[in-house]
Amino acid sequence: MRVLILGGDGYLGWPTAMDFAAAGHEVTVADNYLRRRIAEATDSEALIATPSLSQRARVFKAVSGHEIAVRIADLSQAEQMFGIVREADPDVIVHYAEQPSAPYSMRGFQEARETFRNNLDVTFNCIWAVKDIVPDCHIVKLGTMGEYGTPNIDIEEGWIEIEHRGRKDRFLFPRAAGSLYHTTKVLDTDLLWFYVRTYGLRVTDLMQGPVYGLSTDEADLDPALVPNFHYDDIFGTVVNRFLVQAVAGIPLTVYGGGGQTRGYLNLRDTLQCVRLAAENPADKGELRIFNQLTETFTVNELAERVKKVGDGMELNVEIKSIPNPRKEMEEHYYNPVYSGLKELGLKPHFMTDEVLAGMLERIIAHKDDIVTDRIMPRVRWS
Repeated sequence: MRVLILGGDGYLGWPTAMDFAAAGHEVTVADNYLRRRIAEATDSEALIATPSLSQRARVFKAVSGHEIAVRIADLSQAEQMFGIVREADPDVIVHYAEQPSAPYSMRGFQEARETFRNNLDVTFNCIWAVKDIVPDCHIVKLGTMGEYGTPNIDIEEGWIEIEHRGRKDRFLFPRAAGSLYHTTKVLDTDLLWFYVRTYGLRVTDLMQGPVYGLSTDEADLDPALVPNFHYDDIFGTVVNRFLVQAVAGIPLTVYGGGGQTRGYLNLRDTLQCVRLAAENPADKGELRIFNQLTETFTVNELAERVKKVGDGMELNVEIKSIPNPRKEMEEHYYNPVYSGLKELGLKPHFMTDEVLAGMLERIIAHKDDIVTDRIMPRVRWS
């Protein structure tokens, strides 16, 4: 297939590009380096320096023989989106091109406005480019489990059937996002659903949980191909923060009660999920939704896992609860359905002690590059 990846410089975008190329697809990536600029502006750079997209593509070709075409463009500008879609003529568009940080979106008016405009404009432009230029193209859109919030019922896979006063109908599962960033993802889903049912687009929306991992078959070919690894409070996931804190000798900072439950998955499984979705496209006029995770546990359980492995490596890990900078339920019911991708063939990689130890070893090699001031919360919801 001809695959266009929007947001190809990201933690997920670059490994996805290499995975598709290694599988024999014709890959183009587009990015405007928004995340890099925000990370620099907020003192939130990745632990391991990564080359530019063009440099990464050159290294990847040298070590693998596979080409990735690179386009630097602002996809929130319609003419740039339309130009790249015309040039790439894609069979599938993988859409990652959004400001991905909940804390950044809650930092202040300008950050919220930037998140809102970028995320919605890119999605809107992508929809119209497909509708007007490549109407048979399949959009694979990265959503987030954070769209659902933490309802007191089982989280179905995107859709729910409701019976009311003796009648039944099928609706998008109710959304209750906990940040402005997650709210933009809810609005993405609503936009996609409108254009799917109005113009017959084909869309797969992947509701993804937090991703962890640094290793993929392609990233392991050369150090220059490593994914972005952020450990700060703005771009770093809780997994990354805890691992870096363990290495740096900082107590693992559990926000509040620590009962927050989420669904996690390994980076390798993200690549599996996205390619499975792309190679088994949705029908025309279908908004297909998968919940993309492989296991669930609380923040406290995650901290205990990291402590166990870290202590086994003589890191003497401590755990400390701190006031929660976010507005969220700290004890709640959480039971998401996530069977669709397994039915397509997903073979999960779980968060074993060996996986955590491997990540800790990679971080230990860069221990001197850790900037501890980036780890503690710098953004509060209130």
